[in-house]
Amino acid sequence: MKKKSHIKEWIKAILIAFIFIITFRAFCFEAFTIPSSSMEKTLLIGDYIIVNKLSYGPRIPNTPLSLPFFHQQINEHTKSFLDWISIPYTRLFGEPDIERNDVVVFNYPMELDYPVDQRTHYIKRCLGLPGDTLEVKNGLAYANRKLVDNINNLQLNYKILVNTDTIDNDSLTKLGITEGGKMSNKGEYWFTLTEENIHQLRQFKNVASIEQLLEKKGMYNDYMFPENEHYMWNIDYYGPLYIPKKGDSVKLTIDSLPLYQRIIREYEKNELHTSNDSIFINGAYATHYTFKMNYYFMMGDNRHNSADSRFWGFLPEDHIVGKTVLVFMSIDKSNSNKSFRWNRLLKGVN
Repeated sequence: MKKKSHIKEWIKAILIAFIFIITFRAFCFEAFTIPSSSMEKTLLIGDYIIVNKLSYGPRIPNTPLSLPFFHQQINEHTKSFLDWISIPYTRLFGEPDIERNDVVVFNYPMELDYPVDQRTHYIKRCLGLPGDTLEVKNGLAYANRKLVDNINNLQLNYKILVNTDTIDNDSLTKLGITEGGKMSNKGEYWFTLTEENIHQLRQFKNVASIEQLLEKKGMYNDYMFPENEHYMWNIDYYGPLYIPKKGDSVKLTIDSLPLYQRIIREYEKNELHTSNDSIFINGAYATHYTFKMNYYFMMGDNRHNSADSRFWGFLPEDHIVGKTVLVFMSIDKSNSNKSFRWNRLLKGVN
């Protein structure tokens, strides 16, 4: 009897601890790992980060019937959640209070086949707040005509001309220059560089010139949001674009509709159709639309290698998970040794 009682106490303690961990992870803090270079040099591939969900108010899960520690799938054929019960968007402590330049983890809004809380986690920097008018010029972001980029956080692509046949790869590695390579002409290279890298490369005797690689203003990239020829935008020249704020109204025309149709139809669940040049929302003729949620514009610090809001548009507030506050450890996976980055241990994120 004592043995059975002892086992029951252990099971009870383990169960309580498990419930505490799941609750803490769902509503307070959660750990993630960085799989891509879109936020370099702020965050590196192999960084393990802590995300504070209390910063913006924790969300109640849309799919409470889901397995913890699995996201979307248990295996190739089995989902990790059941949608028998679906809870509408609810956030404790009110609307998220995001500040400009916060590094935010969120659910990728383009995965419409999944509930919001089961969509893939992304991480970017918030550069556009609700009510802002955002524009990208020369690869730099401006909100309400003011530069909002911190130049020290950015990486951009540059063309390097050297007066020798090659450039020393070991020297580049020591400087943390990992993206780029040789171009078609002799002595031409391209690299993804920070301002500090540019200063360092100018000290190389064989570097003749450094030129920023930019797409031309007015060049149209058909894969940029909103994927409409009326908006001749590209990754370096984008906008101006109004970012919707809850309660604000915008005038709707056939030309402006591509900017907001995903919000109206997918994020705010209205019926939308057009007839000739007329727009109908929920069966009624519409000349304006009033937004029900706040929206944000997210961009990566690795500006030329980031799938961000320039490609998929606005981020709805119900997709926001939390604020990135700490790199608690980091492993360099670029070599077979997978060395530990001691200089990133318990490093703050800003």
